[in-house]
Amino acid sequence: MSSRDRSILTIGRTVLLAVGLLAAPVWCQYPGQVRKSSKDAPELRAVAVLEWTGEAGSPKTSRLVPVAVLDGGQLQDGGIYLARPVPLAVAGEVEYELQRNGQPMGLFDIKNAGQEQGSWVGYGAWQPLPKPKSKPSMSEVARNRIEDEYSDRPVLHRKHHEGESGPADNGGNSGASSTESAPAPDADRPTLHRKDTSSDTGDANASTSPVPDTDRPTLHKRDSSDSSSGSATSDDPDRPVLKKSKKKAPEDVGHVDSLPDFTDPDRPRLQRGKSSGKEVEVLPTLMGLPPDMQQAVAVSDAKSRPEHPWTFSWANADDEAKMKSVLEGIARDAMGLKPPEAAPAPRRKTAHRNAQPVEPPPPAPLLDEQFRVFELAYGSGATLVLTAHTDGSVNQQKFVTLIAQPDLYGNVLVLLKNVADGAHLDETPRMRLVDAVDAMADNRGELLFELRGATQRQFVLYRILRGQAERLFVSSVGEFGVAGRE
Repeated sequence: MSSRDRSILTIGRTVLLAVGLLAAPVWCQYPGQVRKSSKDAPELRAVAVLEWTGEAGSPKTSRLVPVAVLDGGQLQDGGIYLARPVPLAVAGEVEYELQRNGQPMGLFDIKNAGQEQGSWVGYGAWQPLPKPKSKPSMSEVARNRIEDEYSDRPVLHRKHHEGESGPADNGGNSGASSTESAPAPDADRPTLHRKDTSSDTGDANASTSPVPDTDRPTLHKRDSSDSSSGSATSDDPDRPVLKKSKKKAPEDVGHVDSLPDFTDPDRPRLQRGKSSGKEVEVLPTLMGLPPDMQQAVAVSDAKSRPEHPWTFSWANADDEAKMKSVLEGIARDAMGLKPPEAAPAPRRKTAHRNAQPVEPPPPAPLLDEQFRVFELAYGSGATLVLTAHTDGSVNQQKFVTLIAQPDLYGNVLVLLKNVADGAHLDETPRMRLVDAVDAMADNRGELLFELRGATQRQFVLYRILRGQAERLFVSSVGEFGVAGRE
């Protein structure tokens, strides 16, 4: 091998080594595929919960609790995101769409915001949904076109009148005279006429000199002899004239009046009472957690998206009742409500053959039972959610929440089970279902729950995917004190 070949080989190894050293950090930094953000991804999307008392649409008191803000594909805490000083989710003039089961039920406009027990909430007004614009029917369009054609409104194009010859007639009759081909004049059409400058006396000079217009306003010189009187030499008695005031100018002498004798109505004074300026509108607020409080999902997005109902349609109506019965049995077992099976009584020789069997006791009641079935994605199966609690005082109650799905054989597969004791709610809070919501703007629904303890609460989002219930997001803790307990 020549010295020239050895030098080329050495240079090639050096270049490969340098390329390898440069590529090593890049490979370590991006071990996977780098994907660009989709164009359909929203810039910002906020999810909140509207809480109110009274009737839907006209609540007595209301407040909006921010939950999460989707920014760049990541969920941020809506209660503290971009708080400068008010969080972005409850800033003024932000509009939320209220949804129930994925269908809009109204709008909520944020007016102002405040803090309740250390957490930001928004106050505003419930607005109805805008009515869709109805398209005019074909008969209305035809009638409007006919009315416009035969109306007397001035138009830019030449209107067609009866008795006129069209362009085809004018072009086809080449031998017609110019008077026959000209259109008939429109008597109602306004025309411009040149003013006749000729005089009735027949004077030759009168035909060339313009005749003054008596109605035209003219400027006249002020007569110097009449300057003292301040009046202009004009024949028009209605002509306004500027006259110099004869009042004597006040002396430039300062004086002070005492406050009780000062009677200037425009002078500002300090006094008790409401200010006459623009005040901050404070709307009726909702304090604490009253028993009659209702909740609904609120979504704020700059893009208009089609409705996506989350209701699951059963092929057989009996399947829903069967699934509900199975979940109720699982809930009673989890809360210890199922009575133990009694031991069979010993047989007696003198027993009657026609004795009726003893009926089992009725199952224990489930209070505030809520059973809902969702279809969280198009073509997916049913997702069952059941929440309930036992009877008694708050410290003696037990709360249960179940998330389940039917398997391929029609059995119920429990994905999540939450059982809470009323005496230890701060350690294990109860789960209250709010609704399903598309928090990630990917046309897939997540389950939104409220985690309510004895003195604090949070909101949590669960994604149901591949037979698992994954906790997607948890909001910050909001404290409300012992007084807010049910």
